[in-house]
Amino acid sequence: QVRLVESGGGLVQPGGSLRLSCSASGFIFSAYTMDWYRQAAGKEREMVASIYMTGTTYYEDPVKGRFTISRDNAKNMVYLQMNDLKPEDTAVYYCYSRNGAWGQGTNVTVSS
Repeated sequence: QVRLVESGGGLVQPGGSLRLSCSASGFIFSAYTMDWYRQAAGKEREMVASIYMTGTTYYEDPVKGRFTISRDNAKNMVYLQMNDLKPEDTAVYYCYSRNGAWGQGTNVTVSS
């Protein structure tokens, strides 16, 4: 079955970095655009970044220049490198495949 599993979240100080990973299985990974979303407490889920089948990337304004999305089709993995983290980046981060699959989420807390 289709499955997405995120990892790499945690507690980090402002200005720090984290790398999130998402392992995909159960579908032809290379055929789908992959997205990262996040949901902060009390807020709606929002898109963070996308990576298309071609490798083209897209970022929402709040993370441009700080986050980098990448994929490894050979390993069925998508990554989100997050640098210069801010307290407002605190959220549960979700991996999403454009075939409609969501991961369970991984918590990111940015706090001193």
